[in-house]
Amino acid sequence: MPIHTNASTTIDHELSWQETALCAQTGPELFFPDPGSSTRDAKRLCAACEGREACLEYALTHDERFGVWGGLSEKERHALKRSSR
Repeated sequence: MPIHTNASTTIDHELSWQETALCAQTGPELFFPDPGSSTRDAKRLCAACEGREACLEYALTHDERFGVWGGLSEKERHALKRSSR
C-alpha cells in the first residue's frame, strides 16, 4: 500500500537541510550583498556547509534569482543552468 504524504510534509522534507545550514547562524546580508559587493565570505561559509548541495538544488529548482545559494552567485547559477541545457 503506497504511503501518501501531504504537501506540507513534502515541503518540510525539501527544506530540512536548512535546519543545519551554516547560513542560519548568520544574517541575510552576507548572502544578499549590495550590488557590486563581494560574495567571497558567503561562498567560504557555503563551502564548509553540509547542506550546500541541497541548497543549490533548491535554488535551481525554485529559480532563486538573488543572493548566494549553495556557494554560487546568481550569475554563476544562471551560467550553470545555461550550460546544462
